[in-house]
Amino acid sequence: MNQHEVQFDLIEEVTRNDGTKYYEISNIEQNGIAELAADRGLIKNVRILKLNIARTKALKIYEDYIGKTYELPTLTNLKKWVEWQKPKGKVLDAFELILKTNHIG
Repeated sequence: MNQHEVQFDLIEEVTRNDGTKYYEISNIEQNGIAELAADRGLIKNVRILKLNIARTKALKIYEDYIGKTYELPTLTNLKKWVEWQKPKGKVLDAFELILKTNHIG
């Protein structure tokens, strides 16, 4: 799987160092990296809210956007925490639909 082909299957809640929280759609590998980021003090905490989310058109839109827009962190290149932005339009709409479908938020 190359950088542009990401597959997400969970929803997590990320707590920033200032105590504010946000939701993210991710996978087990990226959740592990988020746990490492918390251990390193880059974020305060991360927790999985929902596993095995459905493979929907909205999820594919979001995966395509993240894969093309961001370099996903790895255990070896994690230097800072990058919060993925969700631009208005189809990406934000897809993200919100995924949360709503999974009764999050």
